Amino acid sequence: MVTFKEFFSFKNNRFFWLNLIAMVVVIVAAAWGTLQWLDSYTRHGEAVVVPDVKGMNLRIAENELDKQSLKSIVIDSSYVKGIAPGAILEQNPAGGSKVKSGRTVYLTVNADSAPKVAILDVMDNSSLRQAEAKLRALGFKITEPEYISGEKDWVYSIKYRGRDLKAGEKVPHEAVLTLTVGNGNETMPEDSALVNESGTANDDKPVVDESWF
Repeated sequence: MVTFKEFFSFKNNRFFWLNLIAMVVVIVAAAWGTLQWLDSYTRHGEAVVVPDVKGMNLRIAENELDKQSLKSIVIDSSYVKGIAPGAILEQNPAGGSKVKSGRTVYLTVNADSAPKVAILDVMDNSSLRQAEAKLRALGFKITEPEYISGEKDWVYSIKYRGRDLKAGEKVPHEAVLTLTVGNGNETMPEDSALVNESGTANDDKPVVDESWF
């Protein structure tokens, strides 16, 4: 009968111990290889800091992100007056965030020009006060009105850069508009010329040639 001491003796059970050692080596090697593969696949520990590119030109921003092994894509545009066209307005993830290498950063850029807005149908159906309120609510700027003969404070037309606009026509946001409104002096009828300065009508009576009698 093999004693406990003899069983664990390397001299007496060399084959067993060699196999056991080989198994341990294989298991350790397999585990290490698996961890290395997972680390490479998930890029575990390879975090990079996202640069803050807000305010930069699009091309410069793309270069800065590329230096950090980050991708970029423009997903939207907006218009902010006073900011250069093509400048970055927003970014996601934000600057200073830690992300994995190869991550995509989504950008919003400033548009080249102001968006255009359709003119409301306020011509010949609104008062000056109503038209100004509606147009200002859309972002338009209103100058002093131009007055013409017509019903007092009634809007007859809208002008942009001296040109009459039609309802539905689109002009830039924050455009400066001029309203043409009535001054309260109705146009005098053509037969008013028949009224003399004293306010009485010039009734021309037929002239009778008395020499006929």
